[in-house]
Amino acid sequence: MTKRHVSLPAEAEEGLEQFLETVDRRLSSDEDTCKVVEDVLVDLHGDRDAYDRWRAGGDVSPAERVRLQGYDPCNATLESEYYAEKDEEAFQRSKHLQWLWRQFDATPMADNIAFALRFREMLAGHLFAEAGEKLRLFKGITFTYGHNIEMGDNVVIHDDVHLDDRGKLTIGDRVSISDGAHIYSHDHDVVDQTRIENYHTIVEDDARVTYDAMVRAGVKVGENSILGARAVAQSDVPAHHVAVGMPAKSVRVKPGWKSVAEPIDGDHEDGRTDRRIPYELGDDFEQFDEFERELQPPDG
Repeated sequence: MTKRHVSLPAEAEEGLEQFLETVDRRLSSDEDTCKVVEDVLVDLHGDRDAYDRWRAGGDVSPAERVRLQGYDPCNATLESEYYAEKDEEAFQRSKHLQWLWRQFDATPMADNIAFALRFREMLAGHLFAEAGEKLRLFKGITFTYGHNIEMGDNVVIHDDVHLDDRGKLTIGDRVSISDGAHIYSHDHDVVDQTRIENYHTIVEDDARVTYDAMVRAGVKVGENSILGARAVAQSDVPAHHVAVGMPAKSVRVKPGWKSVAEPIDGDHEDGRTDRRIPYELGDDFEQFDEFERELQPPDG
């Protein structure tokens, strides 16, 4: 479907370009990332007067103080901060950028498509391991770290998508991921839910993951394939196939691609084992069960 070309008024475009250039330059410099993020969020949330008053020692209420302190990502914690096996050095920067991403989405400007898409594309270039060109990243996208995501060119990710990169996540060129989809790269043990295994999850070029679908950790969604609405990909989706259901199964080959599509008779290939990412925790790491259970299977 052909889309219309939409542009901002010249004055708004000028302001947008100046803002993006300034933030991009500061994030590319040696300036402290926490300070950059704090400044950007204070201004985007329209809180500069209260912030300056507080920093000058003026009176603020406890609630105001918490709000103003919260613009600094060094004063925030994220769920992924507690993950034992994470790359601590990489996480320190990605945490700050992820905070900027999330808090930007809480501003009214997050709904201004011409502004928001370009802001997130710029930010992705600093946050992701690889970020291609002409990305269209909509509102409410969440991820574990961000620094374990590789994303190709012309990718479209719609509202409220979760990209789990606790392991590693590779998204190819021209991939489309619809609203509410979840793509995972870590899994929990069936018996001991505190035991985590990380995987490399792959969505290949030209694939489409549609509304509310889920891709299990370590699964490969093949080139030019479609994972149907609310489908759950427990094993690899073959290239050029349309897979639907829970668990997702191929129902047909996309029209015009039968000569190059591998025929499927039975279960899909399961390549998850080959995509497992091992990790080791240091000998000095103190492990504990957050659920405080002593649960042992009776059959040994």
